[in-house]
Amino acid sequence: MENQKALHFVPVEALSSVNGHVFRRMELQDDEEQSESPRPLTDSHAYELPTQTTTSDSDSSRFGLLNTSRKYVKLMNFKEEVRAHRDLDSFLAQASILLDEKAASLDEVLRRMLEHLAQDGQGSWNQEEVTHSLFTDAGGQEASVHLLTETIQGVTATATGVRYQQSWLCVLCNVKSLQRRCVCIARLERPQNWGVNCCEARFVILILSPPRMKSTKTAIELARTFATMFSDISFREKLLETKTQEDFKQELMLQRQLLSSPTYKASMEEEIGPHSNKPLKVSEFLQAGRGIYEDLSRRLPHYVSDFTDGMHGSSRSLLKYTTTAIFLYIAILLPAIAFGSLNDESTRGEIDVQKTIVGQSIGGVVYSLFAGSPMVIPLTTAPLAIFISVIRGICDDYDLDFPAFYACIGLWNSLFLILGGVFNVSLFMKLFKRSTEEVIALFISIAFVGDAVKGTIKIFHKYYHEPMLVNRSAVELQSLADLLQQPESSSAGVSLPAVLMLCTKERPILCLLLMLGTLWLGYVLFLIKRSPFLHAKVREVVSDCALPISVVIFSFVGSYLFIDIELPVFNYYSGPVFNVAPLNKLTGMNVLGACGLGFLLALLIFIDQNIVISLTNAPENRLLKGTAYHWDLMLSGFINILMSVLGLPWMHAAFPHSTLHVRQLAKVEQHVEQGHLYETIVSVKETRLTSLAANALIGLSVCLLPVPLQWIPKPVLYGLFLYIALTSIEGNQMCDRIALLLKEQTSHPPTHYIRRVPQRKVHYFTGLQLIQLITLCAFGMYPLPYMKMIFPLLMILLIPVRKILLPKIIEAKYLDIIDAQHM
Repeated sequence: MENQKALHFVPVEALSSVNGHVFRRMELQDDEEQSESPRPLTDSHAYELPTQTTTSDSDSSRFGLLNTSRKYVKLMNFKEEVRAHRDLDSFLAQASILLDEKAASLDEVLRRMLEHLAQDGQGSWNQEEVTHSLFTDAGGQEASVHLLTETIQGVTATATGVRYQQSWLCVLCNVKSLQRRCVCIARLERPQNWGVNCCEARFVILILSPPRMKSTKTAIELARTFATMFSDISFREKLLETKTQEDFKQELMLQRQLLSSPTYKASMEEEIGPHSNKPLKVSEFLQAGRGIYEDLSRRLPHYVSDFTDGMHGSSRSLLKYTTTAIFLYIAILLPAIAFGSLNDESTRGEIDVQKTIVGQSIGGVVYSLFAGSPMVIPLTTAPLAIFISVIRGICDDYDLDFPAFYACIGLWNSLFLILGGVFNVSLFMKLFKRSTEEVIALFISIAFVGDAVKGTIKIFHKYYHEPMLVNRSAVELQSLADLLQQPESSSAGVSLPAVLMLCTKERPILCLLLMLGTLWLGYVLFLIKRSPFLHAKVREVVSDCALPISVVIFSFVGSYLFIDIELPVFNYYSGPVFNVAPLNKLTGMNVLGACGLGFLLALLIFIDQNIVISLTNAPENRLLKGTAYHWDLMLSGFINILMSVLGLPWMHAAFPHSTLHVRQLAKVEQHVEQGHLYETIVSVKETRLTSLAANALIGLSVCLLPVPLQWIPKPVLYGLFLYIALTSIEGNQMCDRIALLLKEQTSHPPTHYIRRVPQRKVHYFTGLQLIQLITLCAFGMYPLPYMKMIFPLLMILLIPVRKILLPKIIEAKYLDIIDAQHM
């Protein structure tokens, strides 16, 4: 069910006394929550009082009766309704705007707004009369309930309930003594908590109107105009950045242009590509090239803006771009070094660190320039490194030329990817639900942790044992005894054999401390943006650069402060980077065998690529320029052709680097819901410049080989893996539900699945997801190399598990609710 966004007319009883007055929580009945279209809402619970009313209650002088009425108000259509433009022009001609109002209570804010309207000469009235019209206690002593009479507030209605926009409030009333309509907008200096549904008020719009007006000029109609504009969270964020009233009015005019644009509604509401709600049809796969054509038609109009957004004007974000590029540089370079070192060991130098860095730079630059989803980061990954090691084992077993066989598999893989893009195979992603994507994403995060743990275990196994355990033969110990018995050994130092020198316990302990220290410092600096320390801009910069700062500091600690302790680093070989594969060394049977392996590789890249793009373009990330699943899949095929022929490692869209890239460029707004703090992405700077700059810098890093890049110890790389895994689980709904198993019920957050699904069903679903995750981990991390070849098929099997098996255990309606976006 699609989200329904509307303006909600909130009457008097929707407000409760917090800070004087305002919103009381509205809870819908089940039949109302399941409504697919906006409908009038009624609430029989004016106050949360006991169900029985005693005689003393009715006799009290504070007791009264409150009439209730709720209705949805349609959003103003700026493209068709002329009145919207006239209302805004009238306001701009004599704008009453209060910036950074310091008043805390709503009474005081409204009083200041009335005074400001009077000073601007927009009318004369009795302030006591207007105040009585604004609140319900105008009747005197017998009506002492102090609540707003009429308000409009934005709500988003979904299948899982209703969510209020809590940062703005439109207050309206009719004033008999007025001759013309008046509007005043106040921006508060800091967020104010005025009740359950208005916990972070930053904007108040006051609408005053004469009671007898034309139907298109009433207070409600005027309120619709401004409420429609303020319902856009990106617009509200821009208004918070304005410094003067002229800047404020300029943003109002820009928002009007945006709302009047014929493409605005499509960019906000349209669901396109593989995640549209349309069912799959066989004919869609026979329309060759249609998906690519639609992708290019959608993305090409935004191509220039991908380079210019944030570079000039009031929305300049050069500092944000710089810190993001530095973050990406470190976050891409260090995994490239780590996986390059792994490839170096498995291929015996055929694919080393230098080739991995060069391939990353070439593929990353091409992807940044031509991809339809520039926020996605391509990278060589752990599954690809494992696949390469399996290919090396096959070449050894059957005496095949590795560069030729590797290139042949890569070319078959690229052919399948290109055909998949041409014949719209990405439409199969409709079968992947959010829960399935989160299982795979969590598996990737666990794989990062696994790589770090396995690397640390190898270091301990190699260096932590006693000397006698290194070589169990007596020959080595006898040679040591002979060496110690030599006469000159008493006056000069003794040079021990290298095999015994490896057994020093301080080396693995230092490696463990460097790994954990990199994780600890990086994560602490990452969370500093949520602390009250330092200035807000400084906190943001430090948080964005948390990973580079942590890597630099602990590389310095390991390589300089403990210079006497030799730490493990990657190997470096000087030699030609590009080696064209000798394909003529393969027989026909070799090429046919490479076809099967190429198909499995293409299946792995297809699933990872599309799931990463889907997670990056999730609705909560608010990316507005559209996706290009089919074009990006074909582009990955072309990139991997180049990688295969030149003997460079393959690559595809990587998780969690892509989603972390989005968060780095996002503006975040915090809101409170029933005591729980949530972060909502307001807008994202969708640019190609950050990934382009990062990958270009990675290409220049070849000049830093072997020094100073070899000063980065392997344990610091493992700490980076742990950092990436830890930061990537934020927002993963599966992790949130696993945490519920350890929390008492009173601490459960008010998420949609907590409100709508029985707790037992939620735990069943989480348990079934854990079984799927454990199965993936068992196959993906099993020590037998050939077992990993069928791993892509296992991921495909998650589709029938979700579509066929789970509905037999948990009702389909509950599954759909749990898979829904949090609202």
